[in-house]
Amino acid sequence: MRLVLLGPPGAGKGTQAERLAASHHIAQLSTGDMLRAAVTAGTPVGLQARDIMARGELVPDEVVIALIAERMRAPDAARGFILDGFPRTVRQAEALERLLAARGLKLDAVIEFKVNEAILMQRIERRIGEMKARGEPVRADDNPETLKSRLSAYRAQTAPLIDHYRRNGLLKTVDGMPPIGEVAAAIGRLFVPAPAGKGGGKAAARRGKSALARPRSRRARLKARRAKRHNRSREGRAARKIGKNRGKRALRARRKPARRRR
Repeated sequence: MRLVLLGPPGAGKGTQAERLAASHHIAQLSTGDMLRAAVTAGTPVGLQARDIMARGELVPDEVVIALIAERMRAPDAARGFILDGFPRTVRQAEALERLLAARGLKLDAVIEFKVNEAILMQRIERRIGEMKARGEPVRADDNPETLKSRLSAYRAQTAPLIDHYRRNGLLKTVDGMPPIGEVAAAIGRLFVPAPAGKGGGKAAARRGKSALARPRSRRARLKARRAKRHNRSREGRAARKIGKNRGKRALRARRKPARRRR
């Protein structure tokens, strides 16, 4: 399963990405975390990114894509991944598609988190007030002015990206404002196949299943197959028993002498 989560700052993408990664045993790929990890590990891409960031410059798309390609080769990403915070532009999306195509892969879906920006502003103001009341330090970028700027940049960069994924048939949308559990349930419902029509049958339902609806591990698949074989063998034993009992009754009926008429 390979997903991209889109949404403005404070939409809850990171929280939902963590839940999905844990429940489906796939990797959560956050570009910020990957950059910091690569710099700390001293990988070639990390060293290149470190020099760029040291000069106060934005890390170019080519470096970020190389970082993602490097991260995808890790064992925990073999089953799939969730991209949180990337891509941000159509150019990045196209670069990601080329990277996946080179490996014979493609995205399963792109989930957009719809939010009320006014409520997001209220949340951050309330959080800052609570932190100050507890005497906790407030990050320099954790303020309403910075959030306004980030929201404006998100709208400018991501609107074309959303249209891009909608045209490709990959875009799915959820309301990001309800509690965490409700948003997680809404994401789960996005991947439940609709009931097959009269001509659809079971085959159509099977074709409609997504990666989220399949067993999550090899152990789960083996367990499902064993259960299926067990059910078949149990049904077979029951059918043989019924047939055997019928045969016994028929045999007794043939052996029983006919009663003479008086």
